[in-house]
Amino acid sequence: MTGPRYTPLVASLPETVPFVGPETQERERGAPFRARIGANENVFGPSPRAIEAMQREAAEIWKYGDSTSYDLRNAIAAHHGISPENVMVGEGIDGLLGYLVRLVVAQGDAVVTSDGAYPTFNYHVAGFGGVLHKVPYAQDAEDLPALLAKAAEVDAKLVYFANPDNPMGSWKQGAEIAAQLDNVPEGTLLVLDEAYVEFAPDGTAPEIGSEIDIEDPRVIRFRTFSKAYGMAGARVGYALAAAPLIRAFDKIRNHFGMNRTAQAGALAGLQDREWLEQTIEKVAAARGRIAAIAQANGLSALPSATNFVAVDCGGDGALAKAVLEGLSKRGVFVRMPFVAPQNRCIRIGAGTEADLDALEEALPGALAEARENAG
Repeated sequence: MTGPRYTPLVASLPETVPFVGPETQERERGAPFRARIGANENVFGPSPRAIEAMQREAAEIWKYGDSTSYDLRNAIAAHHGISPENVMVGEGIDGLLGYLVRLVVAQGDAVVTSDGAYPTFNYHVAGFGGVLHKVPYAQDAEDLPALLAKAAEVDAKLVYFANPDNPMGSWKQGAEIAAQLDNVPEGTLLVLDEAYVEFAPDGTAPEIGSEIDIEDPRVIRFRTFSKAYGMAGARVGYALAAAPLIRAFDKIRNHFGMNRTAQAGALAGLQDREWLEQTIEKVAAARGRIAAIAQANGLSALPSATNFVAVDCGGDGALAKAVLEGLSKRGVFVRMPFVAPQNRCIRIGAGTEADLDALEEALPGALAEARENAG
């Protein structure tokens, strides 16, 4: 009796999970976290209008979702001043990244990213047999000129660049990104991940039209309802790109992959600008408090344009990991970058007052314990 005959590629891959979820960690520790501020979720939640829309749609859940996401695509298009033909809705940015890699990366094709950037992208590239080339961060930020230079060197199919960046929270002005477009090598597609851009200063996103033409075949941009719109569990993301590239997704995507309740919630959330602005204000206030807590403990917080803050623990990756473990033991869930020298930091999400009270209470003990063990 034999089992499945895996492809040689799949058989060669390690069994990896990009992120171990907080639920798994809670089961392992035998208790819930007091503060869940490690997964870059928006603890302030979705618009009440989104909740109401999803509750209304729940009675219709026996139906499949609209396979074209027609209403949501049209609303997103109007929001950005573009055509619906330039919009693709999918199962979060993660799902859309998987489709994109499937579209353009064959086994052995080169792909460029930053060493320590979003690991789920790397996971998809490995799953389709792409060869990853990684470029170091420069001063805790992704280095777009260096990424594009590496892409030219290796004839990359894709270059991944997040703005703002995860895990460091750094960002570039949209004009700087637009100025680099002529350095995108022939045949290379710039993947611009803008998951956190709603939290960023004005000018962070390149203007559609004046800075990056929506029909420019060199760029695809990704946005999400998981962060500023507070709907991480709904899994709704979207891509903005030239119409021919958007049409190509129809060749390989899961046409009924979108949950109809999530579609309704995203549509309602998009239309509630007041709630979005309130959330952005709450996140900014939380970032300020995290920085103050860090400073009170002799640590430094890096500037952030996201809903999290990277806090420099003042040592190496081993010290930061010990601080993270000390916080976890005290019921505070945070994460940290994977790659040196960024792994000297822990990454703390914008939380409620109660979440940050728990952080403020737990951090001194976790830090003292980590420093004592390191000494």
